[in-house]
Amino acid sequence: MLSSVPPSIDISASHAAAHASGKTESSPEAKTSSAQAANADALTLQEQRSVEQLKARDQEVRTHEQAHISAASGIAVGGASFTFATGPDGRRYAIGGEVNIDISEVPGDPEATLRKAELIKRAALAPAQPSSQDRRVASSATAMASKAQAELLQQGSDPQIGGTIDLSA
Repeated sequence: MLSSVPPSIDISASHAAAHASGKTESSPEAKTSSAQAANADALTLQEQRSVEQLKARDQEVRTHEQAHISAASGIAVGGASFTFATGPDGRRYAIGGEVNIDISEVPGDPEATLRKAELIKRAALAPAQPSSQDRRVASSATAMASKAQAELLQQGSDPQIGGTIDLSA
């Protein structure tokens, strides 16, 4: 899920797997016990379907977050973090994720802010299916770019002290 906590923001796969069973975990350090692994051999057909859905969701989430990281080139703050669910086979599957990116303006440099806003927008919209939060981040980046463009236009239209103005037609 994306949150608007300047100077960084979360870009994420915010939806959970529809058929995730088991408990949800936030800690990537949780371990699968040998008893859970032994139970994986005796899954019902319904549990096997659930595991397949969780595997597909895990791949989708990891691909989504990797797209953000790849496009964030220099503005990503750390790597991706994931929310996990434990499947009926005792294994953990990513069902959500986020990537924090720096969304702050570049102080005193509207041109650099404009470039950064374009990078933020590309990173937010990088996944094949951007989440609603990804689209909100892209929208905020568009607003940041518009503000930077207005500042650039204002700087360009205001003559500098001691500068010259060409009034010839």
